[in-house]
Amino acid sequence: MIKARITVTLKNGVLDPQGKAIASALATLDFKDVAGVRQGKVFDIQLDHSDRARAETELADMCQKLLANTVIEDYAVEIV
Repeated sequence: MIKARITVTLKNGVLDPQGKAIASALATLDFKDVAGVRQGKVFDIQLDHSDRARAETELADMCQKLLANTVIEDYAVEIV
């Protein structure tokens, strides 16, 4: 079994209103040292085989086809 973590984040330069709202809320909660927040999403995926090369290909395909909007988002795949 292969376990992987995929992290999807907005590309640099893409506006992140949710991140700005979180930063504002943190400041309201008296976390004054927060200089900025960029939000994203994390997917933990388990594959029912142990072929690492196949897994890397499949996970990249998942990102390209569903998990990330590659126009505005970057993704990173980590096999854990």
